[in-house]
Amino acid sequence: MLPTTSKGRTSSSSTSRVNSPTFPQYLRRIIKWQQMDIEYTFWQMLYLCTSPKVVYQHTKFHKQTKNQWARDDPAFVVISSLLLAVATLAYCAAYDHSAGHAVFVVISVVLFHFLITGAGLATCCWLLTNAYLREEAPNSHVVEQRVEWLYAFDVHCNSFFPMFVMLYVFHYFLSPVLVAHGFIPVLLSNLLFMVAASYYHYLNFLGYYVLPFLERTAFFLYPIGFVIVLSPILILSGFNPSRYFMNVYFSQRV
Repeated sequence: MLPTTSKGRTSSSSTSRVNSPTFPQYLRRIIKWQQMDIEYTFWQMLYLCTSPKVVYQHTKFHKQTKNQWARDDPAFVVISSLLLAVATLAYCAAYDHSAGHAVFVVISVVLFHFLITGAGLATCCWLLTNAYLREEAPNSHVVEQRVEWLYAFDVHCNSFFPMFVMLYVFHYFLSPVLVAHGFIPVLLSNLLFMVAASYYHYLNFLGYYVLPFLERTAFFLYPIGFVIVLSPILILSGFNPSRYFMNVYFSQRV
């Protein structure tokens, strides 16, 4: 049966509790490159930047075929980490003078910006959705469904990748302009960060909206309003996020 777009709760025959892979099993698959679907991962990355709803339509199909929402293939996490490391190395080559410090920056960015922060955000969303956003069961014959933690982490990874493209790749090529002094660099830097943060939260919303047993998922769009309100304040105050983060991470002051 093809996946549907219904937001209603499905019947008990198709809503058995998901047997998602355990975290140790997921980690063990990281070293099995031959079993990773690299081509499909790059396809997902492309469409997350251009047409993210298509990716989540495939997530529904994945649920129908494997009876779990979360990916069982860690290729997306592995490739995202490698791309992030390469991008950070490019920044280090341009703005750092110490090889030891460059290694520290690469490790800290991959671990903190992507993995640790992502695990923390995924845990918060996992707890929030299961505690407050699940629909009430209409009758006792319907088996409750819950958001898988690995799916919450998948949503973060999906949301992070377009932000990575904007704030690490595009930002790298624009950095000579963005870190300059003056109003125009402040304006452009804040606009870039605003678009990246807003798109992150929009994809976060799509990730939970696709789950038919959740309601009030528009909650995940609220941070976009905060970002839109905060950005003009930062612009008028003269705060340049590009200069700030470059000065935090690199020994060469910009």
